[in-house]
Amino acid sequence: MPAPIDSPAPHESADPDRSRRALTELILTVFRLNGDLLAAGDRLVHDLGLTSARWQVLGAIALSPVPLPVAHIARNMGLTRQAVQRVVDDLRQAGFVQIDPNPHHRRAGLITFTDKGEDAYRQAIARKDRWADGLCIGLSAETVEAADALLRDLQRRLDDAASGDAQAS
Repeated sequence: MPAPIDSPAPHESADPDRSRRALTELILTVFRLNGDLLAAGDRLVHDLGLTSARWQVLGAIALSPVPLPVAHIARNMGLTRQAVQRVVDDLRQAGFVQIDPNPHHRRAGLITFTDKGEDAYRQAIARKDRWADGLCIGLSAETVEAADALLRDLQRRLDDAASGDAQAS
């Protein structure tokens, strides 16, 4: 005979608030982790003339198969155009990026690396790889992949909820 609908599944806790509390703790941990990662990133690349924010934007540029305008970089990063524009302006002033003409939009130039920017990004990635190797000691790839899958699922759910909110208004 099947269990009543309101009964927890065999894998679920008898405590109906457990998942909510666990998610709240996860969110708080992610917030703290984000701050710690930004501080660690700043320390890792400070002498290259980078900050975590600059490094993130350089990463978005590096990961794109084609040069992009600021608005597309911001969308890819899940940030506002204004926030990314400020960082791009800083990167340009420091000589890490340049703005090339965009044949599709006269006012939205394409952001590309300069030689200095490409070199700084390459050095930052090499440092990150050594740093990550140290953090991975004692962690299985499966554990890290499972954590990544969970966080990506939560991100998708947040995106879906935001899309539903936008459609409802």
